[in-house]
Amino acid sequence: MIAKINGIDLYYEKNGGGRPLVMVHGNGEDHTIFDEAVRELRSEYCCYCVDSRCHGRSSDTAELHYRDMAADMIAFLEALDLRDVIFYGFSDGGIIGLMAAARSERITTLIVSGANTSPKAVKWWLRPLIAAGKLVTKDKKLKLMLDEPDIDDAELGGIRASTLVLAGSRDLIPEKETRHIAAAVPGAELQILKGEDHGSYIVHSTKIAGLIRGFARTTKEGKA
Repeated sequence: MIAKINGIDLYYEKNGGGRPLVMVHGNGEDHTIFDEAVRELRSEYCCYCVDSRCHGRSSDTAELHYRDMAADMIAFLEALDLRDVIFYGFSDGGIIGLMAAARSERITTLIVSGANTSPKAVKWWLRPLIAAGKLVTKDKKLKLMLDEPDIDDAELGGIRASTLVLAGSRDLIPEKETRHIAAAVPGAELQILKGEDHGSYIVHSTKIAGLIRGFARTTKEGKA
């Protein structure tokens, strides 16, 4: 399916019925990383798995910025008139979720995995690898990770959705950063998943389905 918003085509797949659950993938991925999780979730939720701009089947754009991607997701919720939304974001999707939830009351439950608030808030060895990849490929998705995001505590403090912040104990994001995000979002819960890396419990995994379901069931309605 295609949602025409903000001058682009945003591709998404819809499965199931019930409370809306919007799921957004990480950098360089697409909605298919959630296929296994959706099979577990679609009996209870209406799952909207979206390809963010410049990814999957969505439109390419000359430039790529997290705030534009967050604006896309807010426009998507408005175009489909989705309310009392559970928003799940992985990595870049988590960054988008934090930004979108700070601006939209339609998101009443927010779950993010492996998100960061600045381009330097990753493990020390990752940025040189990304920079080398960008030098060779000129890929704007890699440039995005080197230059952004820029989320401050005031923005995190504006999130009113019931929030769960997740990361693996072996994540690419330092645990200090994950704990910082959870502390800055009012009332947020934190889970550091022992033995998991950045995407091991998410990408083509059913583990994330249990985490989403468990938290969403405790937050039938958001704080907004």
